[in-house]
Amino acid sequence: MKKIVKIALAVMAMSALLVACNKKESKTTAITKDNIMVGFVYIGSINDHGYTEAQDQSRLALVDMGIQTMYKENVPENSDCEKAIRDLIDAGCNVIYTTSFGFMDSTINVAKDFPNVRFGHCSGFKTAENVSTYFGKMYEARYLAGIVAGLQTKTNKIGYVAAFPISECIRGINGFARGVQSVNPDATVDVVWTNTWYDPTKEKQGALELLNRGCDVIEQHQDTTAPQVAAEEKGAFAIGYNVPSPTAAPKAYLTAPIFHWATFVKDDVEQMLAGTWTSRKYWEGLSSGMVDLAPLSDLVVPEAAEKVAVARTAIENGSLKIFEGPILDQEGNEKVPAGTVMTDDEVWNMTWFVNGVNGVIPQ
Repeated sequence: MKKIVKIALAVMAMSALLVACNKKESKTTAITKDNIMVGFVYIGSINDHGYTEAQDQSRLALVDMGIQTMYKENVPENSDCEKAIRDLIDAGCNVIYTTSFGFMDSTINVAKDFPNVRFGHCSGFKTAENVSTYFGKMYEARYLAGIVAGLQTKTNKIGYVAAFPISECIRGINGFARGVQSVNPDATVDVVWTNTWYDPTKEKQGALELLNRGCDVIEQHQDTTAPQVAAEEKGAFAIGYNVPSPTAAPKAYLTAPIFHWATFVKDDVEQMLAGTWTSRKYWEGLSSGMVDLAPLSDLVVPEAAEKVAVARTAIENGSLKIFEGPILDQEGNEKVPAGTVMTDDEVWNMTWFVNGVNGVIPQ
């Protein structure tokens, strides 16, 4: 019996050694044009006319490069995400992009088990040797949208339908408000939280609440066009998000801050194919092409185009710092002294509203 136990233990030890060796070897497995298979995990539908459709443009860009891709859509931000990632790996994917903030922990958990697979997580902050994060400095494009809204409003009340009270949304609201204030210091921005990324009913209700308060321009951090539809129904104006959406509410639509996710994804894959890939935290803005402002509609007041163009150039060349002091919070406390510019880390982790924003950030 002792001999059998010793043999069994020896077999187990050898198996563990082989697994460890395989994992160590897998870290250096080369990704080539012949073996690459890229998987995407989406929170919504690729035909949502919003966030997921914008994300899927990066997958289509890879298809145009001759790269095989797969995707899972309508994946909730729970354990279903981990299953979706594992299913893609089982199907042969050796590169995975998970495209929603709530997919972060699932991405990290699976990455530990598959060191040979490379991951990119959108909008998160956790990395690993085989996991990068990526996002765009959307607050730059929102600043430009704020210029449009500030010039368009007649009531000086602008509404903002926001998803979750997290830094991603907060810095976007603040960037937008700074743009508004740059051309119209009397205008304020009212915020309503929906606590969802994708729920047309809640998003429309949030917009209607703001419109009923007297807001005549609606901005959004939501994945559907419902706030724009609500604005049109009330005879107001709307600014979209993620992708241009002029046909959703043609009598209301002004423009939209948009993402070009392919800017990162194509570069990331090209680095893998070149053998130069390393984990990184990618966060770029207008100058890289990662974010942009969609063309202005014919409804936009004439003076907006020139002011947007001037601001865009200044942001891209660095002469305009959106979060340069003096900046006060909504209670009038100085948060950024004159002559000081917030760091990327400070902007990324924003938890307060600038002066001129009306709304509560739940703790």
